[in-house]
Amino acid sequence: LGHAIHVTWPVLSVLLAIQLALGLLIGFVEGWSLGDAVYFTFITGLTIGYGDLVPKQALSRALAIGIGFLGLFVTGVIAAIAVHAMLSALTDGGSDGERS
Repeated sequence: LGHAIHVTWPVLSVLLAIQLALGLLIGFVEGWSLGDAVYFTFITGLTIGYGDLVPKQALSRALAIGIGFLGLFVTGVIAAIAVHAMLSALTDGGSDGERS
């Protein structure tokens, strides 16, 4: 599991940073506060979408779609790490291929 996290951590970090940057850009375009922009980013990225903050500008709507897709990728990467950990635990006692 440690190796899987070590390999995927940079990917997750970049995806989350891009999501946050897109959310801040949406907040700027829409005139939202910093807190509202970050909140919107995570609610949209997690595909919850309460509807309390709705982008009105065409650019903001397009960027929100990007946040949603990135959220799906982040979920997929986390699921892949979990599956790898389960398979590793079942096949070789959880050593993750590393011998000590």
